[in-house]
Amino acid sequence: MSGLVDGVLEQLGTAGVAQLAKSVGVDEQAMGPVLTAAIPAILAGMAKNSQEPSGAEALSDALDDHGPSIFGNLGSLLGNNPDGAKILGHVLGSRRPSVEQNLSEQSGLSLETIMKLLPILAPLVMGYLSKQKQDHGLDAGGVGSMLGEERQEAEVKQPGLGGLTAILDSDGDGSIVDDVLGKLTGG
Repeated sequence: MSGLVDGVLEQLGTAGVAQLAKSVGVDEQAMGPVLTAAIPAILAGMAKNSQEPSGAEALSDALDDHGPSIFGNLGSLLGNNPDGAKILGHVLGSRRPSVEQNLSEQSGLSLETIMKLLPILAPLVMGYLSKQKQDHGLDAGGVGSMLGEERQEAEVKQPGLGGLTAILDSDGDGSIVDDVLGKLTGG
């Protein structure tokens, strides 16, 4: 597992994992494996977006609005979470359904469960990244570099991130910006 994934899981703690499992109707034992697949999926989307300076700057600015205190307010994320859905829209764009389907297939959990879980996890990932940004005094480039290194480490441990790399970057050029724009413009 990677450093950022471990960090998010550590911040969540066993009580947080249990609370997540209960909120999405999954056995606690099943929650661990899905978290270790879902968190890297969110991070991979962020890493791809932050490869471009404008994407790194946008993410860095967004991290200023998402503090690590979110881990103490886990209950506020459960149920309807428009902030989490908004984050996923920025991070995954039109690839969100493909990522959700892939995670469902990898984990064996229903698509409905994955669709409930990701909007809860997205603000938690943002909160942890915000903590890293603050703790290490990172600027936009530093955040982008951290995510890029994380993605490379995850690729070594789990090539293709279980197929997520291909889903997030359909033309294989290392950036999902053109893929998202192509979907929006019909190209």
